[in-house]
Amino acid sequence: MTISRIALAATFVSTAHGVSAETAAPGTDVWQILDQIEVEEIITETSYEVRKSFPEALKKGTLEVEITGYAVPALPGDAIRELILVSDMGLCPLCGSADHGASLQIALNDAIPTFEESRRVTLRGTLTPVTDPETWQSATLENATIVE
Repeated sequence: MTISRIALAATFVSTAHGVSAETAAPGTDVWQILDQIEVEEIITETSYEVRKSFPEALKKGTLEVEITGYAVPALPGDAIRELILVSDMGLCPLCGSADHGASLQIALNDAIPTFEESRRVTLRGTLTPVTDPETWQSATLENATIVE
């Protein structure tokens, strides 16, 4: 029996959308959850792997959260769909310091036409662990909306 890659991918997509995320308790410090993620880089002569250890809140999968931080657009353009969020502007992940603290990639549910850089903003969305063993990225906020 032959299974096409498209059919196999469709199975995974339909299965993934059937799972609902747990909702974080009110007052949950999402930055603390992100800081608890441990990342270990393993390099050998023949392989590269990034092992991640997630806190209990993310071990089950996705988590509906509300998080506040300072955001900048990830890419320039007229329709902004992705932001980078940090807890404190003094902890810039793009400034070259390894001790910058957690940052979070945000995928907005709907594109926005403009965004004032370095603006403090609260977002609501699905915190999703990134289990890919070839990247240091450990979580994203998907289907995010800006809370007014």
